[in-house]
Amino acid sequence: MEQFFIIAGVLLLLLMLPVFYCVFRGPTAIDRIVGINVIGTKTTVLLIFIGTIFQRGDHGHSQVHMFVDFALAYALLNFIGSLVASRYIHKVRIRKSDEACTENLGEDSQA
Repeated sequence: MEQFFIIAGVLLLLLMLPVFYCVFRGPTAIDRIVGINVIGTKTTVLLIFIGTIFQRGDHGHSQVHMFVDFALAYALLNFIGSLVASRYIHKVRIRKSDEACTENLGEDSQA
């Protein structure tokens, strides 16, 4: 069973490589945010896989719950980070469109 999780983890890591390309060369900022979110989600799954591979700690106690806690905290931070970045980009776009509207109004009133 341990072999399955190792192979699945390596495959998941390899599937992250095209997403890294999207993050660095994405055509828009939204594509980059989605790419970072996908990487964060796959990292969360990798943490769970690592927890199942190293399931025994000192004195025979299970270590899986520790990795699950880390994975949940990482997933929550990933989600909040995506929301913050999306909200920032939305505000910047609204501000730019408002500036363009006021410039257009100024040109129309001069004509």
